[in-house]
Amino acid sequence: MQKILDAILADELDAIGSLDVPESYRGVTVHADEVKMFEGLATKDKDPRKSLHVDEIATPELAPGEALVAVMASAINYNTVWTSIFEPLPTFAFLKKYGGRHDQPFHVVGSDLAGVVLRTGPGVNTWKPGDRVVAHCLDVQLEHPDGHSDTMLDPEQRIWGFETNYGGLAEIALVKANQLMPMPAHLTWEEAASPGLVNSTAYRQLVSTNGANLKQGDTVLIWGASGGLGSYATQFALNGGATPVCVVSSPEKAEICRRMGAELIIDRSAEGFRFWKDEHEQDVGEWKRLGAKIRELTGGDDPDIVFEHPGRETFGASVYVARKGGTIVTCASTSGYMHQYDNRYLWMHLKRIVGSHFANYREAWEANRLVAKGKIHPTLSKVYSMEETGQAAHDVHRNAHQGKVGVLTLAPEAGLGVRDHELRAAHLDAINRFRGV
Repeated sequence: MQKILDAILADELDAIGSLDVPESYRGVTVHADEVKMFEGLATKDKDPRKSLHVDEIATPELAPGEALVAVMASAINYNTVWTSIFEPLPTFAFLKKYGGRHDQPFHVVGSDLAGVVLRTGPGVNTWKPGDRVVAHCLDVQLEHPDGHSDTMLDPEQRIWGFETNYGGLAEIALVKANQLMPMPAHLTWEEAASPGLVNSTAYRQLVSTNGANLKQGDTVLIWGASGGLGSYATQFALNGGATPVCVVSSPEKAEICRRMGAELIIDRSAEGFRFWKDEHEQDVGEWKRLGAKIRELTGGDDPDIVFEHPGRETFGASVYVARKGGTIVTCASTSGYMHQYDNRYLWMHLKRIVGSHFANYREAWEANRLVAKGKIHPTLSKVYSMEETGQAAHDVHRNAHQGKVGVLTLAPEAGLGVRDHELRAAHLDAINRFRGV
């Protein structure tokens, strides 16, 4: 492993293919024999620092169409948090269903990476050892006709590092070759690793014709606009000629939105919004108050699109405030999966609810291309070592973070990997705007 790292740090990537692949590597795991360790605890009290481990992992053999990647950096997503607290169910059920090499008593987690291709399996023609890459997290078989118009509809579609083993929070990762994309040359390893999952998810959810199909002039209500998903949705809205209305929970997060160029911001904590009277009843008056606040900021416009991902806590309000004929596009449910809304405001006002999940390869490629061109920027706020992954996941679980948090795997320090210094210099302020907040 050290020889591989030395070659990468020296930018001698042509030598990678001649180096031996290690028989094992270090990876961040959860263990099957610990899935009941948090039984009886409330979700908020489940601690990823207790369940995430750094273990030595036997390097898996390559199958056709696959690649091994030396991972320089990765990042934390909510799916890693869910895996670490064994909610909504332990991920070992996914691994057992996938079977083969993936069905192990350990799960190497992580759905982002930036690194260098080590080896490719039979049938891989596009990528070769030494290529600098990032990976999107769609693992798909494409043996069923449903996947051939949109791979997200394939019945064997899985999220790599969540529903598969050998993920990106490790020194080596196993991916399908059609997960790979070129690493943006103006970014560091940790910056390049951070957009993958959330950037692609936000692109499909907001921009793609498979999602909300954003157009110029749209008003877009974005929940958690400074967070992992919301920060990319805010950038896509601004980049696409729309007007984001950014909902945040603190002055610091409001400032981040201003740094991105957003002008219309709602600090829900300062405004005191409480959309539930109690555990069972929502407060329609608060929905109306939110709608009035949005119209006050926009000069009378209701949202054409509501970018939803908190779920239970906000969904009723989201359906209410969308304009007549508007779209509520939803992925994830970080505050709860069981959504409730008043259907009168949906059917009588001809609104649409669109479900959106990650992205197909084309959408992920386009989202990454925008990053590579300096049109969309990483939202990295903090970087952890691999040994600190539990703390990183704990911080995300408690929402004590901004944007994305990165994890160094093979990279010995932050700040390495940049090739295009000219493009970087032109966008340095935007690249760093989440740092230190």
